[in-house]
Amino acid sequence: MNPIESIYKNKIVAVIRAEEPAEAFEKAKVMREAGIKVFEITVEKGVMLPALTEINSLEDTVVMAGGVITATRAQEAAANGAQVIVSPVFQTSLAKFCLGNKIPHIATVSTPNEAYNAWKARIPIIKIFPAKPMGRIEYIEDMLRPMPFLNLMPSGGISLDDFKDYLDAGAVAVGMGRCLYKNASLQEIKERARYVLETLNKD
Repeated sequence: MNPIESIYKNKIVAVIRAEEPAEAFEKAKVMREAGIKVFEITVEKGVMLPALTEINSLEDTVVMAGGVITATRAQEAAANGAQVIVSPVFQTSLAKFCLGNKIPHIATVSTPNEAYNAWKARIPIIKIFPAKPMGRIEYIEDMLRPMPFLNLMPSGGISLDDFKDYLDAGAVAVGMGRCLYKNASLQEIKERARYVLETLNKD
């Protein structure tokens, strides 16, 4: 199964922002123990690149590098084990670079026009950020109504209580960040991750 297929299957992407690689690894490790398999590690700071390698060592995981804007950082991330490149914007040059080098790429957009252009550029999953300020679940529904072919992954402000609503609205996956680990011990992070998977698998 390739990384994009894994995202479709697992539906939950844990978005981890940390100051040090060890912090990101500890959070990812307990989430993986709870059952989460897909991680986006923000690496706009080069110091975080080693976290990709460490998390990639965990069994049966997909590790994505987030916050990537340049081809140079994309190359560095891939060299450190990133299986997918996630950019905070839709940038044609980066999309072409990833396509040419056969590196799966997720671009981030906010508007329907940007989402359509990303789809035309053959972006396999389009990240919608920030989902909450843009209109939450209704915004995803409104975007998909005229363009049901878009593969959307909302992120930003999604909570433990409403993430499943985004999936029910047609999103192929959701990015979940601080709600999984803010002000939480490692044990609490694991419990939150378990709660998410239990909620996802209900019905």
